[in-house]
Amino acid sequence: SCGALNKHLRNYTDYRKEWNYPIMEIEISDAEFNLFQRLIYDASGIFLTPVKKELLKSRLIKRVREHSLHSFKEYYNYVTERDPSGEELISVLDCISTNLTEFFREIAHFEFLSDRLIPSLVESKKKKTEKKIRVWSAGCSTGEEPYTLAMVLSESIPSLFDWDVKILATDISTRVLRKSMLGIYTNDRFKGMPPLLLNTYFERGNSTSKDNYQVKQVLRNMISFRRLNLMDDIFPFKGKFDFIFCRNVMIYFDKKTQGELVSKYYNHLAPQGYLFIGHSESLAGTDNKFKYVQPTIYQK
Repeated sequence: SCGALNKHLRNYTDYRKEWNYPIMEIEISDAEFNLFQRLIYDASGIFLTPVKKELLKSRLIKRVREHSLHSFKEYYNYVTERDPSGEELISVLDCISTNLTEFFREIAHFEFLSDRLIPSLVESKKKKTEKKIRVWSAGCSTGEEPYTLAMVLSESIPSLFDWDVKILATDISTRVLRKSMLGIYTNDRFKGMPPLLLNTYFERGNSTSKDNYQVKQVLRNMISFRRLNLMDDIFPFKGKFDFIFCRNVMIYFDKKTQGELVSKYYNHLAPQGYLFIGHSESLAGTDNKFKYVQPTIYQK
């Protein structure tokens, strides 16, 4: 049977590895790269230029071998025709997603929050007797950004427990979302973090390692992690956000896709709401209604 054959091939591959037999290298042709380039763009908005051909190969080769396939064309057919659940396409997007982040990355944004935006927002909400704040971390990666936002909000809002503060953290990658929800980080992830914040919001040691740190429940309760594809036509949100962080995400999109996404953000922001983007990004060249505040910060 096909299942028995696949098992035999996997065992054969493991055997060759154990005895140092060379495993046949699988190359990716230009035509095969173009198939995945279009598939990934249509599914996620991420555009891979031809120079990313070898990167794509290195990211996907393990998936090709895990399914005992012999070419990237076979794997493409498997993803598009033999996996109706769509789970393998999610694995493809997981593989090609770049997840570089850290706590308090691009510190100027968090200083703007604590010095200007949050105090102003708190006063405005108090006057309306509406003690509710909603924030969206779009492209949250492994969680450092939403947890940093939770810390800044906790430190900047007096009598926080009198407020209804929620952060939505979304990403297209199920792999990074699992890590985010665990909230466990190695010691090297906290370079530059003030010891007071580390001691207040993290617990040292867990079942994995005594040198790891885990986010305390008080922060975890503020955040909801969800898988979301930013290319979806409609986002499943009822309310508006007071500010949105989408940093170092749009660099993977072409201008058309960036413009469409920025329009969605505009529609999902409350009046006077803010959009934060990455230091290497700009809204220049996109058709948008945002008012420029300062580099990488825009207001509705």
